[in-house]
Amino acid sequence: MKVSIIGSGTMGVGIAQIAATKGHNVILYDSFSTALENAKNKLKKILERLVEKERINKKESEEILQRIDFTDKIESIKESELVIEAIIEDLDVKKKIFIEIENIVDEKCIIGSNTSSLSIASIASSCEKANRVIGIHFFNPAPLMPLVEIIPAVQTSSNTIEKTKSIIDSWAKITVIAKDTPGFIVNRVARPFYGEALRIYEEGIADFATIDWAIKEIGGFRMGPFQLMDYIGNDINYTVTETVFTAFYFDSRYKPSFTQKRMMEAGYFGRKVGRGYYKYDEEIPKPNQDRILGKKILWRILSMLINEAAEALYLNIATKEDIDLAMTKGVNYPKGLLAWADEIGIKNILDQLESLQLEYGEDRYRPSPILKRMVKQNKTFY
Repeated sequence: MKVSIIGSGTMGVGIAQIAATKGHNVILYDSFSTALENAKNKLKKILERLVEKERINKKESEEILQRIDFTDKIESIKESELVIEAIIEDLDVKKKIFIEIENIVDEKCIIGSNTSSLSIASIASSCEKANRVIGIHFFNPAPLMPLVEIIPAVQTSSNTIEKTKSIIDSWAKITVIAKDTPGFIVNRVARPFYGEALRIYEEGIADFATIDWAIKEIGGFRMGPFQLMDYIGNDINYTVTETVFTAFYFDSRYKPSFTQKRMMEAGYFGRKVGRGYYKYDEEIPKPNQDRILGKKILWRILSMLINEAAEALYLNIATKEDIDLAMTKGVNYPKGLLAWADEIGIKNILDQLESLQLEYGEDRYRPSPILKRMVKQNKTFY
């Protein structure tokens, strides 16, 4: 099967690597020849490291590279059975490229978008045969992260959904099906991980290092929220937050933080520039390891995360299994949030949220109706 990737950035290269590793002939298209050259050199280095680590042998490395055609001629995507767009998060730019793609490929070709938060229905509307358009959202780094969110638009046919899922499953990925709503599963449910941590900092309850310590040492998360925002990039993370906030008609639950906005405006994007919430040429500040304070920080952030997962279930964004799978496999949470809620006790979560809502008087802390119903009926998620 011929697979084409549009865009030779980090995500495009990663998806091309996956497809080529699985034996497909791959076209990696970019309109900038310098970007293609950089992509090819980057992939060569990645494959060399895999050979050094004995994940693949030299022959396999050469075969993977030979299967990828790096091209600045978009006509090369002709005869593809699957095209995945992985370009800038700009709806108008994406629509334009989808029109171009549709004019080249045949009517049986599936056209996917790797968008992390834009409307698949809106992207699909640019195509005459919108029923073959679908969201295929990989996580960075694509070759390593097991999760792929598959997002059908209202126009997407059941055949397109089934075929797409079958292809991505055959690439040894874990797939979840998400409704076409802002942020899909992961980028929606994860918003409080960043947003509530920023709020705790802004209130002067704890500094960055202490909040990160509480989340890692007491909560068991691999990275704290400020470490993770610096890793992702504060420019990227803030843009996703703002996109989700706007798309949800300015629901206060997704409200961006001025702290992060100022970081972005200052150019403090995180690790990639050497400075974000932390200065990476200096020693990381020591946290306040008061476990009582740490538990309060964790409890507040975790209750908001669980509330968001519960709301996603309540609004049929995905099944409870897919929501928990998405958060453990897409962002490495230590436990599925809904299973975690059962373990903690749903009434305890509800009590915490109602206490926060009473204290702050903000709709931001409103508990999902499903939590109230489950407590009333003495039910659990599993």
